[in-house]
Amino acid sequence: MGKPFVSLSKEQLTMSTYFSKVIKAGERLREFNFRQLSTNGDARYSVDVPDDKGNRVMFNMYKTAEGEWKTSAQLVPLWVQAAESALAEAIEENMKNELLRKR
Repeated sequence: MGKPFVSLSKEQLTMSTYFSKVIKAGERLREFNFRQLSTNGDARYSVDVPDDKGNRVMFNMYKTAEGEWKTSAQLVPLWVQAAESALAEAIEENMKNELLRKR
């Protein structure tokens, strides 16, 4: 599911994980694409998904101090906001699967 990808940035070498998950949002199934970002040790994901017209909706997911995954964008469609808990579950599931693969 997830594919490790090593990329060089100006300051550091970072490990990114890409994965996709089909989630029901806005009364239909949509394919959400996740890319793990490394920002000073904080877990963050860049997420994109096509809207009904085929345009990409892009936003970030971040983990709060309480350990909950939230969308960082305020101007995302309502169907993205409504799918926030399913998106969080997809991230947690992928993180769990990645840990199991490393054992």
